[in-house]
Amino acid sequence: MKKTKLALAISTAIFATSAMATNGDNMISTGANETAMGGAGVSGIHGAEGILTNPASTGSVTGTEFNIGGTVFMPSIKNSTTSFPTELTSDGDMYVIPAVSTATRINENWTFGLGMWGTSGLGVDYSNADAGGLLSTFDASSNLQLLKFAPSVTYNEDNFAVGFAPVLQYGSLDIHEDQSVFGGNVVGAGTSSDLGWGYTVGATYKTGDLTLGASYDSAIDMEYKDQITTQLNSFSGFGVTSFTNDHLEQPAQIKVGAAYQMDNITFAADFKQIKWGDAKGYKQFGWEDQNVFALGAKYSANDYWLAVGYNKGDTPVKEQNATTPDGAAKNFFNLGFFPATAEQHFTFGGGYSVSKNLSVDAAVAYSPETTKTFKTTAFGPTFGDVTTKHSELGYSVQMSYKF
Repeated sequence: MKKTKLALAISTAIFATSAMATNGDNMISTGANETAMGGAGVSGIHGAEGILTNPASTGSVTGTEFNIGGTVFMPSIKNSTTSFPTELTSDGDMYVIPAVSTATRINENWTFGLGMWGTSGLGVDYSNADAGGLLSTFDASSNLQLLKFAPSVTYNEDNFAVGFAPVLQYGSLDIHEDQSVFGGNVVGAGTSSDLGWGYTVGATYKTGDLTLGASYDSAIDMEYKDQITTQLNSFSGFGVTSFTNDHLEQPAQIKVGAAYQMDNITFAADFKQIKWGDAKGYKQFGWEDQNVFALGAKYSANDYWLAVGYNKGDTPVKEQNATTPDGAAKNFFNLGFFPATAEQHFTFGGGYSVSKNLSVDAAVAYSPETTKTFKTTAFGPTFGDVTTKHSELGYSVQMSYKF
């Protein structure tokens, strides 16, 4: 689908550019409360903020709730190769990601919700890095952005809720590389964008102080013309042949969770499986399904709350057989352009009720540095081993108004 002026205006207004890489290229959460608890929210304890995590969460809303906020995301990505050992630091080191959601109770059994969230992204920018490293020599950059819009409808009884949210996803992708230093061409056709449809469905069940939840996100197929094929087939001189389409599908997710209320403390735990291994594009890159565990604890007083959390999900980016040209190309591409290698997140946050209706919430998420080294044996000494170091720091702020 061709870009439209409206889509470009939305993208430009909301993203300076986006380079998130948390659970794969998905953010661990979509709001400050959920972030503070390590991304644990499938049990529906976060109200309108949690529509994308589990649309049944709006069953906990008693009146009308409005949330607006965002995240300042600061990844640190460094790259080097044995043939070009100078370590390069990506200039893509600060981005702003939006989150807006609202829900209102229509009657005793029905709740309507609506939201817009920046949910996923990935990228690097070595175009202005100091000369000497391979990706700097290539003048290389990549930029994937995803924004989701979703209304939701939820039906609830006293201890049970079920919700459904159709999802409209806008995405854009730009992969650029200048191979003229090696006698090649400038690779990249400018930004390509697409719109895709999917859905999220979920349910919660409360028994005593325990709340259980489950939800499912459908895959959303996207096609970014002349991006993936143009980039990876630029290695055709090495015998690379397998990259035949430009689809990059956001994968399906299966999620379950539980929350337990003990006096003023809430404990929450989630498990989700992200189906990267079945998704178009990511499957082509050799990504594998990712199992993610999230744990959180929250203390609530009359006018404030405090929370801590932990999120663990091994990277879906796996080293391929570097003795084949296709495997070597995937290894170079994954660590050079799509380094979704973050694996752990430590989180904490808190909130304060300014008045009966207004509260301000904030959270911090930190992912310690991971180091991955993949081989590119089939390319001979041209690249050698590729090494990427990756860490993250994010600050989320949100204002909530309830009436």
